[in-house]
Amino acid sequence: MRNITKTQLVRNFILGLLTVAIAILFVSCSKKVTFENSAVVPSAEGSVQVKQDGNNNYTIDLDVIRLADPSRLTPPKAAYFVWMETAENGVQNIGQLNTSSSLFSKSLKSSLKTVTPFKPTGFFITGEESKSVQYPGLTVMRTKPF
Repeated sequence: MRNITKTQLVRNFILGLLTVAIAILFVSCSKKVTFENSAVVPSAEGSVQVKQDGNNNYTIDLDVIRLADPSRLTPPKAAYFVWMETAENGVQNIGQLNTSSSLFSKSLKSSLKTVTPFKPTGFFITGEESKSVQYPGLTVMRTKPF
């Protein structure tokens, strides 16, 4: 059995505390929010992961499954767009959401990854008649405010 000095014991204790503190820091800077059930596309499910980086920007990673093609909505739409709600900068269009299926799965999957300097307080997805929009149209899915 190996003898551990008091200095080594203190060093190991401090390293353990630092590891726990760093883990808590990474977890506290990340927030995952789910979309509420949709009356427009009931089978769709989704979530958004928001992380603040070292430059005070927010990384947004959005994933949705089983979101029907926008042309199947009533009335039919041309595209889906993701909108971010902010406390200080209002509603921001953060991009078009494309839906596709993979080779091994018929399940429709959509994702959007982006970075913004604005702190998000909520997200929603709209169906739009055109691919160039300035204001939100038909809300398809929404998160609760956070």
